Amino acid sequence: MQIKNIIEEKNLKVTTARKELLEILSTQNKPISFDDIKDKINMDKATFYRNVSIFENESIVNSFESNDKKRYYELQEFPHAHFICNSCNKIECLEKPISVKLEGYTITDMIFKGMCKECN
Repeated sequence: MQIKNIIEEKNLKVTTARKELLEILSTQNKPISFDDIKDKINMDKATFYRNVSIFENESIVNSFESNDKKRYYELQEFPHAHFICNSCNKIECLEKPISVKLEGYTITDMIFKGMCKECN
């Protein structure tokens, strides 16, 4: 699906900053922080955070805080868990489906922490 269509489907104004931000997120294979892309985008920090907040509210983008106290973002394409290494802080998307059911609860995110293969 085209980036412009994603924005328009949510009845949001199509802006250069929004298109640029979603283009970058769509090319990533793991969650990214503002620091990871600040040199690749043509917007200030406030514009970045304002737009990702709007995208989160519209269920376009997911985010979570990692061990390094940074917030990481990714397109909300399909539900999956993440693994964060306690040693090197590497973040990995876990593609294998992990099923956890808690009666009366709806689980939307799962983050596992421990030692990655390289640090183990």
